[in-house]
Amino acid sequence: MLETLKSIAKEAGDVIMTMYERRDYKTSEKRDDSPVTTADIVASELIEDRLRQHFPHIPVLSEESDHENYNERRKWQSYFLIDPIDGTQEFIARSGDFAVNIAYVSNNEPEMGVIFWPVGEALYYAEKGQGAFKEDAVERQKISVRKLQNPESDPLIIAISRRQAREPVLSRMQTQRDLQPLPTGSCSLKSCFIAEGKADCFLRLGPTGEWDTAASQVIVGEAGGRIVNENFEPITYNRTVSLLNPNFLVLGDQSVPWEEVFIARRPRFR
Repeated sequence: MLETLKSIAKEAGDVIMTMYERRDYKTSEKRDDSPVTTADIVASELIEDRLRQHFPHIPVLSEESDHENYNERRKWQSYFLIDPIDGTQEFIARSGDFAVNIAYVSNNEPEMGVIFWPVGEALYYAEKGQGAFKEDAVERQKISVRKLQNPESDPLIIAISRRQAREPVLSRMQTQRDLQPLPTGSCSLKSCFIAEGKADCFLRLGPTGEWDTAASQVIVGEAGGRIVNENFEPITYNRTVSLLNPNFLVLGDQSVPWEEVFIARRPRFR
C-alpha cells in the first residue's frame, strides 16, 4: 500500500506543478473564507480516483470533497485522509512551500503517511513501526529529529509561518534560551523539516483540519518526535462530528522539557 500511496502523491504533485508553472488555475473562496484553487480540486479528484481504483473498499476523505455524515464516518474501521494541496495560500503566493498529503488511518490512528513537496522534488513517508524516510533526486535516506547536546539549554530552531505573525507564537514560549526562527510554508512541510532535523518545533495557532496533521503525525512519530495539542495530549481522528484540529505542537527531540518551553492552554477549534 505504501508504494502505491507514494506513486499517487507524486502523480498528483506533477499535475499540480504543471498548473503552477503555467499559472493555469483559478482562485476562489470556500464557505469558511479560506482560499481554494482549481489545482486543489483537480488534485483531489485525481487522488480520490486513484485510491478508489487501487483500494475500492476503503473510504476516502478529502479536504476538498463533500464530507460524509458523522453517523456514517464513525463506522469506518479505516480510511484515507488527504489534503491535495497543503498550503494553498503558499501556492497562490507562489512561494513553492506547498505539499500533497495522503494518510491511511486505521482505528482512528494514522498508520501511514506520505507527503510530497513538488517544488523541492522531495517525498517524505513513513509507516508505523518502520521508520521515516525522505526521497529526492539524489538519494533515499532514513530521517530523524535533531538531537540536542544539551536539551535544557541549547538554542531551539522554530519553524515559523511565512503568512502569520510571529509574536503570538513566541508569546506562548517561556524560555530564556535562544530561539532561531525558520520561516517556511505549509503545516506539513514544517513537520517534515522537524522530522529530518532542520527544525526543533512548531506551534500552529488557528483552525486546521485533521487532513493537515494525519500524514505528518506518522512521519514525525517515526522520526522520534510527536504531535500534540497545547496540553500535550494526542491529536485524535474521526472521533467527533467536527474535523477541525485544536491548536497543536510539533515537537522534535523528546529529551527537551517541552512542557517548560511552551505555555499550556486549553485546546481550541475542536
